[in-house]
Amino acid sequence: MKKYSWLRAPASIIAVLCMISLVYVQKPFLSFSKSSPDRLPHGGTGDARGLGKFRVTRVHDGDTISIRVSGFAKLPIKTERVRLIGIDAPELRQEPWGWLAKKQLKKLISESDWVVNVEFDVEQRDKYGRLLGYLWGKDGRMINETMLESGYAVLFTLPPNVKYAGRFTAVQKRAKAARAGIWSKGGLIRESPYEWRRRHPRD
Repeated sequence: MKKYSWLRAPASIIAVLCMISLVYVQKPFLSFSKSSPDRLPHGGTGDARGLGKFRVTRVHDGDTISIRVSGFAKLPIKTERVRLIGIDAPELRQEPWGWLAKKQLKKLISESDWVVNVEFDVEQRDKYGRLLGYLWGKDGRMINETMLESGYAVLFTLPPNVKYAGRFTAVQKRAKAARAGIWSKGGLIRESPYEWRRRHPRD
């Protein structure tokens, strides 16, 4: 019997085999949630402010995370850093509150099974190239707001991303009245995260 050579296989057969292999390669990455596209919205305004569901890959500190972003055929192609809008958590070197804030944010992300809805505002990125977003957990609560409410972050409003500014202001007033977190007796940090960064600028 004459041996069949793959070199002589019709191009159509090779194309079909390639498509089958592509499906099996991407299948493990899609298994966590069929309704989670991991896709960023296009543009900078309008529909871009809608919710997008993303897998969180890392919590960097009390106000910054990384999410997995997918491209064509939902194949994961990179991660993006997301800075939470409207809040400012103590820096890690502002001990002990920097690490406590990171621990609290990680707890909230874990309670949402490491999948969050990201809502964008007018501007999608800051000067460092990070995405700017409001994070919503699976319980329907906004994680930015919860960090303020529990006293692990302070109000930090930067126009034009002010959609929830009034709401955040009221939440921080309640946190102060309840002496939550950094507002507790003896819990106040010596300087705000913003002031600390001014004294320790990035290289």
